[in-house]
Amino acid sequence: MILYGIPTCDTCRKARKALEAAGQDVTFRDLRADPLAPEDIARFHATFGDKLLNRASTTWRGLDEATRAQPFAELLAAHPTLIKRPIIEGEALTLGWDKAAQATQLPAS
Repeated sequence: MILYGIPTCDTCRKARKALEAAGQDVTFRDLRADPLAPEDIARFHATFGDKLLNRASTTWRGLDEATRAQPFAELLAAHPTLIKRPIIEGEALTLGWDKAAQATQLPAS
């Protein structure tokens, strides 16, 4: 299982802790230190659509309109903190750590 995120993200830390506590073997991939390849961005965008872009982030609020208008893949490649987190690639591909993602990624008890 791969958890894509950033180490300072509280949601990523909660997800990782819960997954590991449930006995999952989690590989953490830091999106800042190891940015997504264009094919990964395309794959995630195909799965999640525009939900992949975190418009509530401080990074997004700090961008000018010209930068925001860049093609989706270029924008996320240049600013990995704009990616909604965590992306978890396990039995299925999930975005975020809501109840639906938890039900999908955590083993049934």
